[in-house]
Amino acid sequence: MALSAFDPSPQPPRASTPRGEEAQPAARVELNAVKPELCHAEFERVYAEQFSFVWRSLLRLGVSQSAIDDAVQDVFIVALRRASDYSGRSSYRTWLFGIAANIARDYRRKWQRAAQHQVLDEQLPALEANPHERLDQRRALRLVESFLDTLDADRREVFVLIELEQLPAPEASSVLAVKLNTVYSRLRSAREAFARFLYVASAKDAP
Repeated sequence: MALSAFDPSPQPPRASTPRGEEAQPAARVELNAVKPELCHAEFERVYAEQFSFVWRSLLRLGVSQSAIDDAVQDVFIVALRRASDYSGRSSYRTWLFGIAANIARDYRRKWQRAAQHQVLDEQLPALEANPHERLDQRRALRLVESFLDTLDADRREVFVLIELEQLPAPEASSVLAVKLNTVYSRLRSAREAFARFLYVASAKDAP
């Protein structure tokens, strides 16, 4: 199974609007606080389409599950406030990832994640899988999440973008604002580390 198949992210709550609709409790973005021209259809479309991507990216970049809702809100607030910086040369998804990467670094520095990783078994959207497939998915997700915790921030971001989100390397280079050769170097190092990680994990599981 491809690494990109593991998606632990939940469905997005609706963003609150200035029209009196009831706001959802998680990852709420107050639209009245930002530019009014971005407060309706366009923001709601981007929010609905990219919420899951932002959520799982933050998790994979090291934000603890307990802080995910706040971090997601921060990403969309920053995106709205910096809307004039968006040139359209990249997709909303890759632009949001760049914001998410910076926010994830801030969260890791501020809270210094707990040493014990929190897995997300209950979040897995495995309604169409049989029990054996769900078990395999959970094991694989634990393995990938545990591996990500062993990487430094630079290699982690590249691995998440290319291996998990399946973005082309040139696009990852643009998102991370680093040279393409640097992206390939970090990816190669991360892949080698993953191969070693799998080898050690399989040796532990061997009878």
